[in-house]
Amino acid sequence: MNWKRATLAVGVSLPIIGLLAFGLTRDPKAIDSPLPGKPAPPFALEVFAPGEGRLALQVGDTVRLGDHAGQVVVLNFWASWCLQCRDEHRDLSSAAEAYYDKGVRFYGLLYNDQEAFGLRWIQEMGGQSYPSLLDPRTRTAIDYGLYGVPETFLVTRDGRVAYKHIGPITERLLSQKLDSLLALPSGTP
Repeated sequence: MNWKRATLAVGVSLPIIGLLAFGLTRDPKAIDSPLPGKPAPPFALEVFAPGEGRLALQVGDTVRLGDHAGQVVVLNFWASWCLQCRDEHRDLSSAAEAYYDKGVRFYGLLYNDQEAFGLRWIQEMGGQSYPSLLDPRTRTAIDYGLYGVPETFLVTRDGRVAYKHIGPITERLLSQKLDSLLALPSGTP
């Protein structure tokens, strides 16, 4: 009887131990995305937070990804309830200002949140240089395969997703990625 229990315990334990060992070899932040290299999902979204200065748009304007052919576009999905979004906010605003004259456009997309909360959050954070857009019923987030916030997507001049970043992004990493995209000849993915 003891041999049967011991054999059963080993038989149940080995697959569990193997699964745990496999899990420990994986990077929890590495989530494969099918989008890089493929056309970015199109969208037409309304501006709810205009941005500041020369980067500003009018509240109520519609932003369409298709209107940005020939420009690199940075899409940052965020929410007022997202603590990690606070960590990247200043870096995104700084990068948006620094790359505007180079033909890079930044947009925040409010994810699963209310417009009033988003506006209050931007005010609490000291403003935001680039515009933010409403994503009703999170359709655009679904199209982009969003896992959570913050997530940032870089779209090439020819409309392909070049890079997806999960978690807070730094100005340094943004600069590296944007400089490499801007160095590519037009029409190169």
